[in-house]
Amino acid sequence: MRHRIPLAVAVLIGVGMLVLAGCGGSADEAASEPATVEAIAGTDLSRVILTSKAAERLDIQTAQVRGSAKKRTVIPYSAVLYDPSGATWTYTSPKHLVFVRQDISVDRIDGDVAILSAGPPPGTAVVTVGAPEIWGVEYGGIKED
Repeated sequence: MRHRIPLAVAVLIGVGMLVLAGCGGSADEAASEPATVEAIAGTDLSRVILTSKAAERLDIQTAQVRGSAKKRTVIPYSAVLYDPSGATWTYTSPKHLVFVRQDISVDRIDGDVAILSAGPPPGTAVVTVGAPEIWGVEYGGIKED
């Protein structure tokens, strides 16, 4: 009988720990979505808004569009997205945690940069890490574990 009490206590503690592990986060966190997608009036585009936690989990990183000497703009090649039809896009970030897909025309790729013939103006923030995930949010939603 001496061994059954510690075993029963161990089982109860283990079950309690499993129940508590499943409760992670507050009620407010559970109720809020990691991302929202809003249609932009007058366009076929959407605005993707991430929570700071979602942006951190996706490791979202941005860089600024640079202007070139020949009046062309330059973005990191990692900011270029190709859709299934071959059209090129990038995600801009007009505000912190807000992302909008913008069509671009790539003149050429030179190493790790894309030289654009059309796209966002110099100084615009473009997503260099996490853009495919934002695309997935825009078109398919995001689910938290």
